[in-house]
Amino acid sequence: MNPLKSDEYPAIYSDYIENVVGAVMDELHEQVETFPEFIQSIPDDLGDYTYADGKWTIKEVLCHILDTERVMAYRALRFARNDMTELAPFEQDEFVQNGRHNERSIDSIEEEFIHLRKANLMFFNTLNETELERKGMASGRLITVKAFLYVIAGHLTHHRIILKERYLNNETNSDTVGGVIISL
Repeated sequence: MNPLKSDEYPAIYSDYIENVVGAVMDELHEQVETFPEFIQSIPDDLGDYTYADGKWTIKEVLCHILDTERVMAYRALRFARNDMTELAPFEQDEFVQNGRHNERSIDSIEEEFIHLRKANLMFFNTLNETELERKGMASGRLITVKAFLYVIAGHLTHHRIILKERYLNNETNSDTVGGVIISL
C-alpha cells in the first residue's frame, strides 16, 4: 500500500491518523489481537463507570469505537465501489444515546469487536491501489478509501488512550476505579 498523503484526508482526522505508526494494515491486524485483551482486562462491574458527570461510560466508549468503525468501513465500501454519492455525517452523541450500550456486557462488546474487525479486514484486504486511492465526500469533506483505514485504526488508539488515562488510570484514581483495584 502506498503511503497516505496529506491531501487524502481532511485536517479534522489528523489526530487519529497521527496515532498510526507503521503500516496501517499491520496495525489493524495487531488491534484485533490486542484490543480484545484490553477489553477483557476491564472488570465487568466497571462498564458503567464514568470519570465525570456528562461523560460516556466505559461501555459507551467501547461501543462508540464499534459504531465509528462500522460507519467508516461503510464509507470506505461506498467509495471503493466508485459510488461518489456524498455521505451524510453521523452524530456520535445520538448514536451513544440511542445505543443502549450500558445494557450490554463487556464480553459481548469484545466479541462484537472481534467479528466486526475481522470482517472489515477481509474487505480491506481485497482492495487494490486504485480502489484505495478513490475519493469521495463524507460529512462535507473529501477523503480517500485508504484514509478511512487510518481513521479506523487511529480512532481506536485515541479512545484506548482516553480509557487508560481518564477511566482506568491508577494514579488519578488511587489504585481503584469505582472501588475496584485495577492494573492495566
